[in-house]
Amino acid sequence: MTFPIHLDMLVDQTAKLDVQQASSFKQTVEATLGSDNVVIDIIQLSPDEKDNATFFADTADQKDYDIDISGWSGDFSDPKTYLDLLDPDSGSQLKNLGLTPGKDNEVKEKLGLATYKELLDAADNENENTQTRYEKFAEVQAWLTDSALFLPVQSGGANPLFRKTIPFTGAFSFVGHKGDADNYKYVELQKEPVTAKQYQELYEKWQKEKAESNKKAQEDLSNHVR
Repeated sequence: MTFPIHLDMLVDQTAKLDVQQASSFKQTVEATLGSDNVVIDIIQLSPDEKDNATFFADTADQKDYDIDISGWSGDFSDPKTYLDLLDPDSGSQLKNLGLTPGKDNEVKEKLGLATYKELLDAADNENENTQTRYEKFAEVQAWLTDSALFLPVQSGGANPLFRKTIPFTGAFSFVGHKGDADNYKYVELQKEPVTAKQYQELYEKWQKEKAESNKKAQEDLSNHVR
């Protein structure tokens, strides 16, 4: 290869925050690695052009770029829902790396995905001890982080919120649709805005009720298993 290495990064030119994020990413990478080594080429496209080249592309061959910023929301409460994304046989995110599930085996071998598959299967086959299962999945996550196939570049944080919906009256889940802000089932309203003090009081009450409910559910499960 010849230096500097140029990496294409597509961005929607109408999305101001996305353009700023891409610019920040470019500055960080080039400052850290040196622009004489790596250059991020930001390619601004119309929304349709960007979508057709990324989200709507059906095959790996249609994804003609080097870097894309995206995310994934879990479908269920287990590390498998995230780490399955790069399963070399069926991973849904493989095509974003230019790979096809069940094919491109030579490239996958060079990337080390055969090793990843072994670690992934070993973790998934542990279905008796949850702690051991999570520890094995932690090894899979460590491998993936070290490989740099995926790089964490952003993290959501706390935001000020104005609400008149009473906290913890709606359904709750860490994953799936029940945890979405747009799910209004069981949600109750009040006339006055929720204060920080009220929120904290309701949070502590909810934590206590949840602990009792979880304990009862675990006892019911134990009785059912017997």
